[in-house]
Amino acid sequence: MAPPNVCLEVPESPAQECEVGSASIVSEADPVGIVVSKVFVAPGKSGLAPTSSVHELLECPVCTNSMYPPIHQCPNGHTLCSNCKVRVHNRCPTCRFELGNIRCLALEKVAESLELPCKYQALGCPDIFPYYSKLKHEAQCIFRPYNCPYAGSECSVTGDIPTLVAHLRDDHKVDMHNGCTFNHRYVKSNPQEVENATWMLTVFNCFGQHFCLHFEAFQLGMAPVYMAFLRFMGDDHEANNYSYSLEVGANGRKLSWQGVPRSIRDSHRKVRDSHDGLIIQRNMALFFSGGDRKELKLRVTGRIWKEQ
Repeated sequence: MAPPNVCLEVPESPAQECEVGSASIVSEADPVGIVVSKVFVAPGKSGLAPTSSVHELLECPVCTNSMYPPIHQCPNGHTLCSNCKVRVHNRCPTCRFELGNIRCLALEKVAESLELPCKYQALGCPDIFPYYSKLKHEAQCIFRPYNCPYAGSECSVTGDIPTLVAHLRDDHKVDMHNGCTFNHRYVKSNPQEVENATWMLTVFNCFGQHFCLHFEAFQLGMAPVYMAFLRFMGDDHEANNYSYSLEVGANGRKLSWQGVPRSIRDSHRKVRDSHDGLIIQRNMALFFSGGDRKELKLRVTGRIWKEQ
């Protein structure tokens, strides 16, 4: 008996062919039940290059994402990815046959020979990658779009930095400032309401770059706190070229913070939950506010500078 991962060609066996684009999969079964999968690519058909044709063949028909091992197929040769195999309840979405546990080893092998451009090629990425390395690169590609840094809602807008700056200004009505120093006053009439009750975003244009100053209230363990921190609208390696300081105080006391702005590649929540910024306990914040301590009045000052 042949090993289970060996592809056998049995001319006498009935074959079923499924065409996808300009390529086809032929599935054959030998007398002992081993399924054989072969991939045929027609280079000139439909005017498509062979690589494009095979790339289309590797697209899952359910989610339309690229397929990675294990690639599954039904007895009729229709393929789909492992995630969608669960979603379709082990039934082929094309012919409704039960999928079983048949892997399309031939298609997985063909994928190993492919080299494809990054999907962010149109945004400037010039690199070409082996098929199985492409996904990992794209997750970290410096040309991939940025997520909207607005913290007040789960905004789904993505884009380059100029697009997001315009989006923050026009759609979220965020305050825009030019300069590398800030002096902002935060006022809240009911400081007892803490969880997600106070937050603010201001964008600064400084050194030809854009920075997001966040200020918000949240619960840290059992203690309500206020926090201010800066994020850089760009990648980590660029963010490391800058530093910033924050200061808050009154009545002869002050708290200060100095750090490196975090890239907006890191989500707002990730930065907040890492406590990477100026944290002010509520009692201290009310002390700085003065008066009867029933209203929050904090003045946060600071500056941004470029490291030499």
